[in-house]
Amino acid sequence: MKHYDVFNGDADGIIALLQLRWAEPRDAELVTGGKRDINLLTRVPADAGSVTVLDISMEKNIGALSSLLAKGVPVVYFDHHRSGQIPDSPLLDATIDLAAETCTALLVDKALDGRFAHWAIAGAFGDNLLRVARDKAAQCGLDEAQTAFLQELGTLINYNGYGATLADLHIAPGDLFRALQAYPDPFALLDDPASPYYVLKAGYESDLQNVAGCQPAYQSRTACVYMLPAQPWARRISGVFGNTLANDEPNKAHAVLIENPSLDDAVAQTYTVSVRAPLAARTGADEVCCQFVTGGGRQAAAGINALPFDQYDAFVDTLDKFYQQLL
Repeated sequence: MKHYDVFNGDADGIIALLQLRWAEPRDAELVTGGKRDINLLTRVPADAGSVTVLDISMEKNIGALSSLLAKGVPVVYFDHHRSGQIPDSPLLDATIDLAAETCTALLVDKALDGRFAHWAIAGAFGDNLLRVARDKAAQCGLDEAQTAFLQELGTLINYNGYGATLADLHIAPGDLFRALQAYPDPFALLDDPASPYYVLKAGYESDLQNVAGCQPAYQSRTACVYMLPAQPWARRISGVFGNTLANDEPNKAHAVLIENPSLDDAVAQTYTVSVRAPLAARTGADEVCCQFVTGGGRQAAAGINALPFDQYDAFVDTLDKFYQQLL
């Protein structure tokens, strides 16, 4: 019977699965998508033999998870997003840690006793866990140049996951996972001019030029909101741009909004929203976003897939008031 690997298409999900499959190779059907494509367990058929799930919210996939368990399908689950009530089933092997200072790649790294620690560091950098990643790099004896490369690598893989559709991405997440499997040593990417690293680096540097000089649409003592245009480059850069803003102003919450493309003028127009909690208090991003219908995420970083235009003011007010009470 077929095994399914289900994973978020961002740096954390891809790098978590890379570590697992280097340690435990197996033939598997890949189920993934862009970073915000998280209802992935619904794509796993009921006759699956077994499933591994990485870096997608259990809370958002609880119906499909419960259905698989009820049909006798064993599931291994690693994640750090909101979980809701974890099913009590002998078929579920769940490693869930909601702490703001961890990520799925680090949870897998711990389970594998650090066998691919350099990649786990890149995963932590990709999730903007800069202090944690640097501390782990120091523990591994990496020098400044090596640490800087892993930070860039994690950032690039994470950047590649953002887009309204797979057409927005430079490399589809499943294809990127397969390409990176050839590099158990991440530093080998530097020596191969045809490696995915160079493809993503060129795209990132081009997109980054477009946000230079971008000014906030709203700002206060505790929150800052940016609007980017409805363009593929903006959708690709939005997550990394949010991380950069958070790092530059650690005492503020940040949100990046982009108008969603619409194929039907009759459909209410909406924004995609990326929220970063202040680095000085890495909490609450999920609480803010989950007050809106399509919101979700984790304490330090969360988002809303479709915020109606007429709820923009309510969102800004919610974001600002939440952090006014906290900071």
